[in-house]
Amino acid sequence: MDAQRRWRLLGAVGLVVAAVSYAVPSSYVLGILVFVALNGLAALGLSLVMGFAGQVSLGQAAFFAIGAYASGLFSTGLGWNPWLGVVAAVAAGAVAAVAIGLPVFRLSGLLLAMATLGFGVIVYYVLNNWAAVTGGPSGLTGIPPLSVGGIAIDTDARALVLVGFVLLLALGLAGNLVDSRVGRALRAIHGSEAAAASAGIDVMRLKLAVFAAAGGLTALAGALYAHYVRFINPSPFGIGYSIELVVMVVLGGVSSLPGAVLGAAAVVLLVEALRALVPALGASHGAAEYEIVLFGLVLMAFMIFLPGGLAGGRRRAA
Repeated sequence: MDAQRRWRLLGAVGLVVAAVSYAVPSSYVLGILVFVALNGLAALGLSLVMGFAGQVSLGQAAFFAIGAYASGLFSTGLGWNPWLGVVAAVAAGAVAAVAIGLPVFRLSGLLLAMATLGFGVIVYYVLNNWAAVTGGPSGLTGIPPLSVGGIAIDTDARALVLVGFVLLLALGLAGNLVDSRVGRALRAIHGSEAAAASAGIDVMRLKLAVFAAAGGLTALAGALYAHYVRFINPSPFGIGYSIELVVMVVLGGVSSLPGAVLGAAAVVLLVEALRALVPALGASHGAAEYEIVLFGLVLMAFMIFLPGGLAGGRRRAA
C-alpha cells in the first residue's frame, strides 16, 4: 500500500474511532476499546522487532512498565507537566532498549529470548522492591490525567480518541518505515544476517535502532496507560504480559503491522470473555489462573492451522 492511500485509510479509521467514542454510551465497552488501542501500540513495537528485524523479545512488559512509572513519577513526584512526563517516558524506554540491546544482540535464537526475559524479570522485581521510589507493591497513586487544549482526558470517550489517534499515527509512521530502504534492510536481516552484512548493511546498528523504536513505542503505551488509569503497581507488568504481547503479534501475523492491532483486539476480547466465563462455570480460581493455558492453546492452534495470523488469513481469503 502506498503512503498516500495508507494515510487516507488511517484518517477514515480515525473518524470512525471519534464517532464511536461519542456514540457508544457504555463505559465498559469504551474501556475495552481503550485497552485494545494501548495493547495495539505495544504490540506494534514488538511486531517491528519480531516481524521485520527477526528478533524475539520476551521482555517487552519491562518497557511498558518503564514508560508507566517514568511518566507517573515525573508527573507526581517532580510535578512536571504530564506531557513532559510522557516525552521523558518515551526517551527512557528507547534508552533502556539501547542499553539492553548492546549486550543481548550479541546472542541469537533461544539465548536472545532468554536474555530479554531476564531483563523483564529484573525490572519487575525492582518495581516491587524499590518501594522508596516506586511505591513497591502498593504502587503510585494520584497520577494526573493528560489534557489537550485545556480539556482533561478524564473520560473513557476522550481517552479513546487520544489513544486511538496516537495508535493510528504510529501505524502510519511504522508503515512508512517498513516501506522505506530501512525496511528493506530489516527484511534482509530477517532473512539472513550474514547475507545482509555482506551486502553492506550495519546489522547491529539497525537492530539496535528498531529495538529502540520498539522500546519507545511500548513505553509510550505504558505512559498513556498510567495517565488513563491514574494508578499503577507492578502486578500488570510481569512475565505474563510479555507473553501476552507475543501472542498478540503471532495471532495478528508476525510481519503485519495492522495484524498487531488485530491480535491485540483478539487477546483483550479473549481475556474479557474468560473473566466472564470462569465465574459462570463456578471455578474456584480467578481467570488469571487459566489465561496462560488459553494463550498456549491459541498459540498452538494458530501455529498449526493459521501460521500467517489473522492478517495472513484475511489476505488468503481475499
